[in-house]
Amino acid sequence: MLILGIESATEQVGVAVGGHEGVIATFEVTRGRRHAEILTPAIEFVLRNADVDVSEIGCVAVDIGPGLFTGMRVGIAAAKAMAQALRIPMIGITSLDLLAFPSRHTDRVVVPVIDARKSEVFWAMYRQVPGGVQQVSTPTVGPVDELVADLLARSQEALLVGDGAERYRDEILDGYRCEIDAPVHPSPGALVQLAHAKALREEWVRPNEIEPIYLRAPDAQINWATREQRA
Repeated sequence: MLILGIESATEQVGVAVGGHEGVIATFEVTRGRRHAEILTPAIEFVLRNADVDVSEIGCVAVDIGPGLFTGMRVGIAAAKAMAQALRIPMIGITSLDLLAFPSRHTDRVVVPVIDARKSEVFWAMYRQVPGGVQQVSTPTVGPVDELVADLLARSQEALLVGDGAERYRDEILDGYRCEIDAPVHPSPGALVQLAHAKALREEWVRPNEIEPIYLRAPDAQINWATREQRA
């Protein structure tokens, strides 16, 4: 089965296609918040480079967040539309899982940290298991000092990844000694790999069952609530 992976939950837009033989083609670009205008050409580019017709796709995988609200909505909407048009199932993978997966060979605790804006970050903790990583803490959103406090409380050697770790590198290292390394953004190739493993176990869903993971109310809801409080 060929899987198309769509990743747009961060500043990056990423698309990949692959199957049991691995990732065939991938595309990644960071262009601010231009997800809507970049995504469709990116999908066409990847399919063309892989010499794959869209009718050959058997499943669509998508990054369901947490991350940028607009990017998540664009990616999930595009993935759902394609899956519905092709009448194929979907698989949702979190951005935290995608960031942790490339570090699956380390013995340290892997902590993906995503910039949540408003001086906050999303994070969770993972440990190595055969064939991948396993989440060992609940995904959380909060200020950097809460992340540092969480790391200190666990008192384990940690590897931090993600754009949040990179943006707040100095603040994190001031409070906790750890390594901060790549990747900065979730990998569409990792999305295809993780989705393929789930597809082998038939862990897919219908398009209408895919939902984004926000962890925090979208900005529009926050602004509306603030207006009501002031009224």
